[in-house]
Amino acid sequence: MVLSWTKGRVFRRSRKGKELNSVGDLEVEIAIPTHFRCPVTLDMMKDPVTLSTGITYDRDSIEKWFEEGNKTCPVTKRVLTTFDMIPNHALRKMIQDWCVEHRSFGIERIPTPRIPVTPYEVESTSTRIMSCAQHGDVNKCLELVRKIKAWGKESERNKRCIVTTGASLVIVKVFEFFSSRGGSIENNNFSVMEEILGVLTWMRPLSQEGKSILGSLSSMSCLVWFLNGKDLSSRQNAALLLKEVPLEALEKTEGVFEGLVKMIEEPVGHAAATKACLSIIFKMVSSSKNRELIAQRFLELGLISILLEALVDAERGTCELALGVLDCICDFKQGKEMAKANALTLPLVIKKLLRVSELSSSFAVSIVWKLCDKTEEGLLIEALQVGVFQKLLVLLQVGCGESTKEKTTELLKFLNGYRSKAECVDSSSLDFKNLKKPF
Repeated sequence: MVLSWTKGRVFRRSRKGKELNSVGDLEVEIAIPTHFRCPVTLDMMKDPVTLSTGITYDRDSIEKWFEEGNKTCPVTKRVLTTFDMIPNHALRKMIQDWCVEHRSFGIERIPTPRIPVTPYEVESTSTRIMSCAQHGDVNKCLELVRKIKAWGKESERNKRCIVTTGASLVIVKVFEFFSSRGGSIENNNFSVMEEILGVLTWMRPLSQEGKSILGSLSSMSCLVWFLNGKDLSSRQNAALLLKEVPLEALEKTEGVFEGLVKMIEEPVGHAAATKACLSIIFKMVSSSKNRELIAQRFLELGLISILLEALVDAERGTCELALGVLDCICDFKQGKEMAKANALTLPLVIKKLLRVSELSSSFAVSIVWKLCDKTEEGLLIEALQVGVFQKLLVLLQVGCGESTKEKTTELLKFLNGYRSKAECVDSSSLDFKNLKKPF
């Protein structure tokens, strides 16, 4: 009882802005001075700034207050005519000195905050980047792009400032400028373009103008060059940026199909890049006017086997996208035949039913429904052998979308007539020798 009461007491004290530290066998209560605490969060300030009303707040908390749409000073309730925040260096120094004075009690000194980047600095640097690119000063251009990159690494606030100031459009224009020089990537341009790829990934989503420029012939050729390259980081960044490109540009650029499939086939990088490639392929085979021709090109590159390989131990997002792509490909005769010909298609797809998400289950049902019609007795029996009937019954019980419900009901009707013909086969005995990874 005493122990639990003491813990509760300590918790209540900490909520009041006090620190409880152990020194030997004694517990010493350290009270944080009231004027060191932010009026909004009551936590000790790390970067105190003063508003035009004369009240000092911690920068992070007052910025969040403004981002929520508030236009008043939280303490005085006065409507602000300016949102300028003046760093309170004197107070910050006092807080740091107090932390040093009490370091024997375990209090850590707050670091001196970096001064946040201003819109003026971003605009000025963006202008200089464009000017250097136009004058062929690649080294200076690289230096300035790295400066933008460093600002972004310092804080999320800096990233927001850089993006809202419109730096992404300038960076995209510079990328197009360098990619259009000579039709290939020259050694002296490679480094700056590589840095631009990395910076643009956290500037997404791009504006419509930015997407249009990134989808130009020269920019796309360069993006695909990086996508098919050897540097893993550049390949990942290129894949992420291709999501921003208009569909028409993707279809027309040579090497896009090969690069996307290769990235999924060799998932040695970040999962986000794999999902980006799957997302792009899904967009191409589901929304394009030439979706059947596009699907045929992907089939020629062995996409079905690669999708099934990815499904084996995929996490939720990857699994949903892979099943979505497979579902779209099964809309076409060639895709359906190739899916049927692969012995792993039905077992893997049925295995994902009810195991991942409602979206994955809807895609899985759709795939089975497309592959198993009344004329496919062998496939219907195979599906029964791997337990699809029971899973479909459960799916109806737990609930699903109207379209999925209709397909599930129709499948159950087909399957019911073949239940007596299906042998009871344990799914673990099925042949998965073609998989590189354990099933």
